[in-house]
Amino acid sequence: MSSLTAPLRRLIDLPGVKDLEFRAVMKREFAEPEARTEFPEIDACAHALFGLTNDDAERAVRPADWDNIELKTVAVQVAAFEDAGWDVTDDKRRPLRVFGHFNQPLWLAIRGVAGALPFQAERGEPEAWVSKLEAEAKRFRKR
Repeated sequence: MSSLTAPLRRLIDLPGVKDLEFRAVMKREFAEPEARTEFPEIDACAHALFGLTNDDAERAVRPADWDNIELKTVAVQVAAFEDAGWDVTDDKRRPLRVFGHFNQPLWLAIRGVAGALPFQAERGEPEAWVSKLEAEAKRFRKR
């Protein structure tokens, strides 16, 4: 990644997603779309993150030029999410098992159709004064 591009935001790093992913690893049925009725914490997490449950996302009115990205294959969506600045894979670059529980609310939020993206503090290089202070401290220690 070049210094001109911002790092991708990772879905798994959002609050609650890693725990849900772990549960899906331990119990395959947890990743299935029907799991939302049995495990309300899935919709609770989506709502807390994006202001939408999956049911809300399915009912949301899409603009006329909507491309139905949420219905495309997982591989196509993973690439499209990366283009939009999001990483929806695990540490081994496999799509998250809980991907299907979050893709619709995330697409709607990214594109500004419904819901909202969770706040993320800016990351980046330390301000210039921090670097100068660190360099000064190193010089001082050498004396």
